[in-house]
Amino acid sequence: MTPFVKAFFDEATFTVSYVVRDPNGTACAIVDSVLDFDNASGRTDTKSADEIIAYVRDQGLTVEWILESHVHADHLSAAPYIQERVGGKIGIGDRITVVQDTFGKVFNEGTEFQRDGSQFDALFKQGDSFMIGQMRGDVLHTPGHTPACLTYVIGEAAFVGDTLFMPDFGTARCDFPGGSSETLYQSIQKILALPDETRIFVGHDYKAPGRDEYAWETTVGEQKALNIHVGQGKKIEDFVQMRDARDATLSMPRLILPSLQVNMRAGQMPPPDKQGDIFLKIPVNKL
Repeated sequence: MTPFVKAFFDEATFTVSYVVRDPNGTACAIVDSVLDFDNASGRTDTKSADEIIAYVRDQGLTVEWILESHVHADHLSAAPYIQERVGGKIGIGDRITVVQDTFGKVFNEGTEFQRDGSQFDALFKQGDSFMIGQMRGDVLHTPGHTPACLTYVIGEAAFVGDTLFMPDFGTARCDFPGGSSETLYQSIQKILALPDETRIFVGHDYKAPGRDEYAWETTVGEQKALNIHVGQGKKIEDFVQMRDARDATLSMPRLILPSLQVNMRAGQMPPPDKQGDIFLKIPVNKL
């Protein structure tokens, strides 16, 4: 089955969110939504999420799933905001518990922060499937960037999150806690084992040098032939050496500290204080 896919690009975070629709009905899923956040002022905005909500309502769609490919480190999720307005169950990989345990300690969250994934409506593992109307989605566990990364294969389309980028940009970094370049290589092989005509939708695009336009759709065949990091059958040893050396030069994402605190809670802010004010923490020398 070929889903209808509508992309929404957030240039502030270079994130691509998707509405994935059953071609034979009105059921849909939303993948990797964005809550706008100004780091300097600490203010949130819902412009990006509102564009998705408006599209869903205008098209008369029924949201069955709000899917997260992983706990994002570069943008905040708008999943609960969207769920409150148009419904849908929030899903993520079951290894979210590993991420919650790791960053619960980094942010000194204490015992009141549940590390069992209960903030989400569904926890997926390798081999699970789900339905969007009459259209089936299958789950691939594709860790390496983070322990909880998933690829959602919906019909003949695969939503890979940060695991792969466009062929001219390569692959995800692996230097976050719980990341592994060797594991990422192995995960990518799962994606590249899909049929060559499978459409791949990436989670970000940064316009590789020499490319003038943003892009987010490619295919398994194009990735196998052209991906600058893993294409042409590159061996794992060469990939690991390249990826580790490249990651050592990268700065932390601009929104990593607010993003992790919010996204490990399924997009919810930390609990307010007695006055109803919400605070995010800045751990010093932890990342």
